[in-house]
Amino acid sequence: MTAGEIGTTAASEGAPESKGSEHRADPPDRRGFAHDVCIVGTGRVGLPLGLSLVEAGLRTVGVDLDPQVRDAVNDGRMPFHEPGYDELVARREFTITDDSSVVSQAAAIVITVGTPLHNHVETDLSQIRKVLEQMRPHLRPNQLLCLRSTVAPGTTRFVHRWLERNTGLRIGQDFYLAFCPERIAEGKAYTELHTLPQIVGTTDPRSRELATSLFSVLAPEILPTDYVTAELVKLFNNILRYVHFALANQFAIVADTFGANIHETRRLANYKYPRSFLAAPGFTAGTCLRKDFGMINEWSPYPDMLLSAWKVNEYMPAFLVDHLLRRTEVFDRKVAILGFSFKAETDDLRDSLGPKLYRYVQRQLPTRIRVSDHHLPDPIPEASVEYPRNHSLAEALEDAEIVFIATNHAEYGPALKELAETNPEAWIVDLWNVGEADEIFYQAKTVRK
Repeated sequence: MTAGEIGTTAASEGAPESKGSEHRADPPDRRGFAHDVCIVGTGRVGLPLGLSLVEAGLRTVGVDLDPQVRDAVNDGRMPFHEPGYDELVARREFTITDDSSVVSQAAAIVITVGTPLHNHVETDLSQIRKVLEQMRPHLRPNQLLCLRSTVAPGTTRFVHRWLERNTGLRIGQDFYLAFCPERIAEGKAYTELHTLPQIVGTTDPRSRELATSLFSVLAPEILPTDYVTAELVKLFNNILRYVHFALANQFAIVADTFGANIHETRRLANYKYPRSFLAAPGFTAGTCLRKDFGMINEWSPYPDMLLSAWKVNEYMPAFLVDHLLRRTEVFDRKVAILGFSFKAETDDLRDSLGPKLYRYVQRQLPTRIRVSDHHLPDPIPEASVEYPRNHSLAEALEDAEIVFIATNHAEYGPALKELAETNPEAWIVDLWNVGEADEIFYQAKTVRK
């Protein structure tokens, strides 16, 4: 989930054809349907959307096979952290069932299930295929089906053909299809669902009209296009950020190799220079960035900048350990890893590089590794590192000789200042610069200066 950071304003370049908020369409046609919308897959994309649609006045229901998600939402609790939705879910106006037949009662169906990669850089359509198979007996004429998860180019066309082959319904005649990608940043869903333009990819006027009607109740603008263009917009938004961050990480590696300070170098490069937008280095991970390059890369046999960006970003845990070893030893030392989720102030572990860092540290045979992340449960549900205990911040830092900042949670800055007083000789590995020491590798006493 993401919003692009680099670009020019629509006013300066000429805005695409759009439907502004002052010309909102009517809500979906409710005739003959008990629900306006059914959200299939109520995770970090689907649940915020469903709750926002309820708040906008649409009768909305969800379908999900995860009993923990269903139980939490039906009990009025958010199953994950997403600001702005606790009060909405507590109303219990949005309910979730595991019965896929409920889709027959909805005028519009929005699919938000996962679209991962296979291990061989190949798009995995199994979850979409499974959902289509489950829904097939329950689809009715005059419904609108929207794909919303990130998909590889050609996926919506695949769904188009699958529906016509397996249901007898004809897209654009008695059934309607659109690709309407989410582009929200995790932790900002409530705001961005109401502020970001909505891309709508269709191949016929009626599908475009129905999808515009649905998303106009939230989005300030509707930008219509075709299937593939809509698919590429979402991929390009994410890949642009991924490559941008990879360049920042590459510069961090180069700077440290030459004995320079990346944070000072970046600050000087960006300061009052209109053509520099160098990002800060960090762990570039998460399921919404780490995999998307593969959806394009699978169609090319050659190494390219997208594959190189992936390699750089994946190398960062090894870089931190390797370059720390040029300064001090890890063997027989007490290590703390602060943060394990993939980004700040979230409880999302998917594709986090924290576990990878843990494994590289573990290879150096420290006497102990203590992990702390107040956003996650205890033990931390990460099988690749055998479900480590989630210590309190104080426990993790107790007698720690080396501290890795794996996620830039806000509470770690003050903790490092305290560590500077209690254990000034401890080594800090701070790619995110949360200690504001303007160095990646430093001893805690540096924070006091």
